[in-house]
Amino acid sequence: MAKVLIATEKPFAPVAVKGIKEILEDAGFEVALLEKYTQKSDLLNAIADVDAVIIRSDIIDAEVLSAAKNLKIVVRAGAGYDNVDLEAATKKGVCVMNTPGQNANAVAELVFGLLVYCVRNMYNGTSGTELMGKTLGIHAYGNVGRNVARIAKGFGMDVYAFDPFCPAEVIEKDGVKVLNSAEELYTTCKIVSLHIPATPETKQSINYALLSKMPKGGILVNTARKEVINEEELEKLMADREDFRYMADIKPGNADVLAEKYPLRFFATPKKMGAQTSEANVNAGLAAARQIVDFIKNGNERFRVNK
Repeated sequence: MAKVLIATEKPFAPVAVKGIKEILEDAGFEVALLEKYTQKSDLLNAIADVDAVIIRSDIIDAEVLSAAKNLKIVVRAGAGYDNVDLEAATKKGVCVMNTPGQNANAVAELVFGLLVYCVRNMYNGTSGTELMGKTLGIHAYGNVGRNVARIAKGFGMDVYAFDPFCPAEVIEKDGVKVLNSAEELYTTCKIVSLHIPATPETKQSINYALLSKMPKGGILVNTARKEVINEEELEKLMADREDFRYMADIKPGNADVLAEKYPLRFFATPKKMGAQTSEANVNAGLAAARQIVDFIKNGNERFRVNK
């Protein structure tokens, strides 16, 4: 009998845990639960004898993988997977998957929550602006980006996208205009919604040179990853351009400085909240359970992210 661990320092909603257990137990698997743990040793002990593990933002590094003698698959319930050491997993023969698309609408809706808060001057009683007719650039047209485009059209925005890995016809089919470079996107669009992953190529890539190309009154919304922003250069840009605003779902390292200096031009959520809805919580957890069953029983590696 395969044993599956649900290891979540930030737990799933109870209804999600119930659904995950039902899927796994109906498949004949044993289920173990580790929630709200505070010590890495708790995870090391719990993972020692399991065949599979479902995680959220939990860190699966080489030490954890080494402790997991029987581990065959790790599923990150969510889109990002930079909390898993892919190289170490590959060396150990462990399959790593994510659950793409399950949190996409939740993150996209938060983009517009942040945007409305921003253009209405953080509800301070002064006159703001509207989103209708504004140019919105989507940097990376994956599952979240496509949902952002869908919602933006409801606001009546003029929507553009740049994604070198997404065919132009896919973007155009959604009624979105294709741009050919990040530079063109930031030059064209007054508002940019950022959805690139944190990779060696993208880390620190959102820098002064790129952001300074944005039109007057430019707004950057980051619901992707902290690491893709060059925070030192962002701070310099905000000092040099009194019109620029930054809204983030990932608190930057210099958040206190930015909040003190630019209280009406900077906001960051206290912790990453893009996927923090009951619907996304359930969807991602259930998808993770189904993927584990399909992998162990049928060898399906459709959502594998390591080689």
